[in-house]
Amino acid sequence: MVDNLVGLQYTNDTVITKERTMMLVISTQDYENYAAHEGFTGEFYWKAKGGSDIKILGVDPSLYTEAQVIDMVRDQIEQNNEYFQTTIIGASFHADDYMSDFEQSQLEYEGRIAYPEPTIQFADVVGRWLNLEDPREYAEQAADLDAVYYGA
Repeated sequence: MVDNLVGLQYTNDTVITKERTMMLVISTQDYENYAAHEGFTGEFYWKAKGGSDIKILGVDPSLYTEAQVIDMVRDQIEQNNEYFQTTIIGASFHADDYMSDFEQSQLEYEGRIAYPEPTIQFADVVGRWLNLEDPREYAEQAADLDAVYYGA
């Protein structure tokens, strides 16, 4: 999917290449409402229950900040209802070969990664966020990165 963005020109002198893209890892925390175990009564007793490292693949950190990418994917990651919550607690850029502690332990003890962390292709995010079927259409519609982030 990164190939969908390669060669896409965002500004007069900035073109996305595979060499420029990295993985943004977004860490989450899950909470369970223990007060809802016997039917929800309007009370809340939230208990932390782990989380995930969600990998956003194919992000060019020279074009997007962590906060901008988080804003673009927040609705795909966070959830909040009377029984369960998932919240974003951090994010950082990593090389494309990054493995979470969970993935590393699987590889070490099982010899393979049977349960990889969730991934999101950034090319799909840009296309969805801009309401386009093909992210390349953006090159014809915008003059610079501000148009991507601020919708100008």
